[in-house]
Amino acid sequence: MTGSEESPSFRLAYVPGVTPAKWARIWNERLPDIPLTLVQVPAGEAPDVLRAGEADAGLVRLPVDRTFFSAIPLYTETTVVVVPKDHLITAADEVTLADLEDEVLFHPLDDVFDWDSPPGEPAFERPATTPDAIELVAANVGLLIVPQSLARLYHRKDLTYRPVTDAPESSVALSWPEEATTDLVEDFIGIVRGRTVNSSRGRTRPDAQADDKRKQSGSRQKPTAAKSAQSSGARSGGAKPTSRAARGRSGTGGAKPAKRGKPRRRS
Repeated sequence: MTGSEESPSFRLAYVPGVTPAKWARIWNERLPDIPLTLVQVPAGEAPDVLRAGEADAGLVRLPVDRTFFSAIPLYTETTVVVVPKDHLITAADEVTLADLEDEVLFHPLDDVFDWDSPPGEPAFERPATTPDAIELVAANVGLLIVPQSLARLYHRKDLTYRPVTDAPESSVALSWPEEATTDLVEDFIGIVRGRTVNSSRGRTRPDAQADDKRKQSGSRQKPTAAKSAQSSGARSGGAKPTSRAARGRSGTGGAKPAKRGKPRRRS
């Protein structure tokens, strides 16, 4: 937990292309008294930020060092190639790496893919960042393979993209130092996994526990409608239950009529 005990807070790092807005909104609804601070960091710097304690957890790209970090995979992205809008590749709905072997492909220094053998023709030099590589694609110097979220993040009107069916994929995970698994980290884990606030698998808030006790107490004290009506009738001297003889005269259920006694003699 970051901050003082009197004023706790939670810092969440996230890498470019990841959109934590939905989870941040749920956090603010469930824990309005604990501020959530979003810290955007370059993908390659996210592990160092978490190691240094500059964030409590992070939405990062896999892989991470599992000897130090815990990680919960969240989703895997489609890989795309970014091209100028008038490029021949745009005639296809999707492409393969073989379709790109004669193209100049940029591999920026912050490339999120760990290529064993980078595809395509190598560029004269490696751009420093993905945004720098996007600018070069717009200048018709070469193409760029990225996760789809980065293609959307750095979208330009003169560029488009197509899925690359056999390219490596990038997975996003929630990660944090394993030895720093705090209650607030557990709260955020529950949020990204879609747990309800009272889920038995998540950490229940004290106020939620109090609400549950009040609800359970109220349900035990509340009588059923039938018992309530019967009790009310007995107290108010209302209509008594129908006698056995009366039920017999009603003719329901095939009941035998009650025997009538002899009339009394008049004096």
